[in-house]
Amino acid sequence: MKGKRIFVVGSSNTDMVVKSAKLPRPGETIMGGVFLMNAGGKGANQAVAAARLGGEVTFVAKVGNDIFGAQSVEGFKKEGIQTQYVLVDDTHPSGTALIMVNEEGENCIVVAPGANAALRPADLERVEELKEAAIILMQLEIPLETIEAAKRIAVGNHRRVMINPAPAQALSDELLTGLFLITPNESEAEVLTGIAVTDLESATRSADFFLNKGVENVVITMGKQGAYFKNGSTSFMVPAPAVKAVDTTAAGDTFSGALTVAITEGMDWEQAIRFAVKAASLSVTRMGAQASVPFRSEIL
Repeated sequence: MKGKRIFVVGSSNTDMVVKSAKLPRPGETIMGGVFLMNAGGKGANQAVAAARLGGEVTFVAKVGNDIFGAQSVEGFKKEGIQTQYVLVDDTHPSGTALIMVNEEGENCIVVAPGANAALRPADLERVEELKEAAIILMQLEIPLETIEAAKRIAVGNHRRVMINPAPAQALSDELLTGLFLITPNESEAEVLTGIAVTDLESATRSADFFLNKGVENVVITMGKQGAYFKNGSTSFMVPAPAVKAVDTTAAGDTFSGALTVAITEGMDWEQAIRFAVKAASLSVTRMGAQASVPFRSEIL
């Protein structure tokens, strides 16, 4: 149904992953273990998560005219994602990410954006259906000017916009004002607000920062602790189930994709966040980015 269409505007990468006992220090060479090459990128991960969890998803992105780009598009189609706005760039290669994961499932990531950095505001002009989206989900692996342009289109047509501010960078008051939802994790919230988020009290102060900037709803994901929600009328914490984490790479992306689905299905905030926390908690028990994203049948 058109009224429930989720538009994800964001990045598509190929992830090259090495799992090792620990993460190397600067200048240190260590022997790794398993090597994996997976489809990734925060935008793509979130689009796949939303599609697997029951959403009707259209992805707006840019890939290179290369094997990585072709494989990515084919993968999106297999997931049931609409790909008519996944554009092919003949100048830039597809985005890639180098990921190291330790035995505790913690990771460090370096991204070479490639064609993602070439997704420009002018590219959005052909996406007429953006004006009819139930919700538009974005991250920060594409140019900020493109995110700002998409938000202007959305708000001008009374559409809801959700931003997962990763990788964290400064956001203008103009971008934050009127935003339907922002979903930083603890470290992203600290970069954006200057408040170290470690507990309920600091999460509350961090959420208040965004609310005072004109954001309507705030969710701060807090890893093993769960997720904290606050808006102008209510606030609460949803705890995460205890799981054995092996790879946290796409946990935040799974959470964001799941949350958009829950919102478009009309769940209340507590139901929606519980659904998203459950999906994210399951994703960390598996290796890979999109490979770790659960299906709806595993959540309900």
